[in-house]
Amino acid sequence: MSENSPRPAQFWYNTETGEVEEAAQKSSWTHLMGPYPTREAAEQALDTASRRNESWEDEDSDWRGQG
Repeated sequence: MSENSPRPAQFWYNTETGEVEEAAQKSSWTHLMGPYPTREAAEQALDTASRRNESWEDEDSDWRGQG
């Protein structure tokens, strides 16, 4: 990407309001998850985080020999 190219849109999920925010209007980082490349991906932030956590817990159990 050159210096003159526009930056791709980025979106954040606000855990306090449950709303998706764009870069120009984003709130304090303390309540944001992201950035995500699309509004749809940001809307799914909590589901994505939950699936990743479950996967990591499964991997951890396997590594400890508890799986």
